[in-house]
Amino acid sequence: MSPIVKSKGERFTLPGKYLLLILSFICILLMVLTYGTNAFDVPVNSVAGVILVPFEKGISRAGEWLRNREDELASVRSLLEENERLRERIAQLTEENTILTQERYELIEMQNLLELSETYYSYNKVGARVIAKDPGNWYDSFIIDKGTDDGLALDMNVIAGGGLIGRITKIGPNWARVTSIISDGVNVSGQVVSSDLTLIVTGDLDLTATRQLRFSQLSDPDGEVLKGAKVVTSNISDKYLPGLLIGYIDTVTNDANNLTRSGTITCASDFDHLETVLVITDMKINDYE
Repeated sequence: MSPIVKSKGERFTLPGKYLLLILSFICILLMVLTYGTNAFDVPVNSVAGVILVPFEKGISRAGEWLRNREDELASVRSLLEENERLRERIAQLTEENTILTQERYELIEMQNLLELSETYYSYNKVGARVIAKDPGNWYDSFIIDKGTDDGLALDMNVIAGGGLIGRITKIGPNWARVTSIISDGVNVSGQVVSSDLTLIVTGDLDLTATRQLRFSQLSDPDGEVLKGAKVVTSNISDKYLPGLLIGYIDTVTNDANNLTRSGTITCASDFDHLETVLVITDMKINDYE
């Protein structure tokens, strides 16, 4: 038999059955080495340390980050729920505080009216609440919630705060309109308590912002009346009961005739804030009528 000679350029090929036999042998050898020795432990562990450990660390960190975010979201949810509960509680407390403030204010109003009622104890009185007023900042005319059904009548005097407020000028079964003494052109016959001198008190809307009234026809040639003197309704007033406090002298000037004096009076009552009043049910009786 002649030897196998490969021609130049021809590739060497191995029959398939020999290749399979060689690979089978290598696999058996690797199995023996793997199960019988630790020859591959170090390389495999090295590969695992390089590839798997960082991967596991990354997964662990990602899981920890997700857990932290979950905890934060739970905390935020809890805070939002607590915040909503606190908002509701604040709203409730605000409402309760408003009610208490209103009740306290009404109590003070009632105490003031009680004191005023005791001041004028000789008069019969009925309490009433202000339910409406004319446009503007001052109560120059307003409506109360009592009327003829409650025993009220025209020209009954109304007091509040420090003293006289006005009188009833219109009335219905369950309401009455009160015209205040600060209304423009309203005249009240007054008297200076310290001297028994009389004067005419007139409402002037130009002075309302300063809580003042005008007065005129004060016959005071000796200049007895000084600032701060108390002015009340006089006995000769045709619509107003005597002795009701109007206010206090603020300024005094001599008239051109040098016989009378005029000036301004600071109101005893607050015409900026009126919620409750007292209506004096006793009527002024004029003997000459």
